[in-house]
Amino acid sequence: MDAATIILIAVGLAMDAFAVSIATGITTTQQKRKTAFVMASSFGIFQMLMPLIGWSVGLTFSDLIVGIDHWIAFGLLAFIGSKMIYDSTKKEDPGKNNTLKISSLLTLAVATSIDALMVGLSFAFLQTPIAVPILVIGIVTFALSYVGVIFGCAIGSFFGNKIKIAGGLILIAIGVKVLLDHLIL
Repeated sequence: MDAATIILIAVGLAMDAFAVSIATGITTTQQKRKTAFVMASSFGIFQMLMPLIGWSVGLTFSDLIVGIDHWIAFGLLAFIGSKMIYDSTKKEDPGKNNTLKISSLLTLAVATSIDALMVGLSFAFLQTPIAVPILVIGIVTFALSYVGVIFGCAIGSFFGNKIKIAGGLILIAIGVKVLLDHLIL
């Protein structure tokens, strides 16, 4: 597999993480760079691990998850998006720390990296060595996720608390897109 193909795969896989990072950045009011680094690191690591897992397990595991992967991603993203919308309706305590909870971070990291598991399976089917692709996928995902959070923070600061609804809707829309992509094809 050539370098251009690997980069295109990495960018394609990172798009969900990028969009989720923007949505998260919208709701981030404190420790913006730290949140960006932690989220980008988590997304990058999961985007590296999932293809490795998929590649390692190969055909055996694909039969178990291929039928439900889109439902899992949809459920996780819809849940987090709905929670963001609900939270936007609550009056915000100015002294409250709006840092990202580890449980939400892990949920988002898993939800945005399920497609990477399938890519890892395809690498196994194609007998593609895995080391270079997972490094590129991880680095691209880290970079785009970091930029996404910072960009989201700028939007959130400009538009205020009500933009959280848009962030929640973005996550739900990503979940619906994942679901439709798998159900229609």
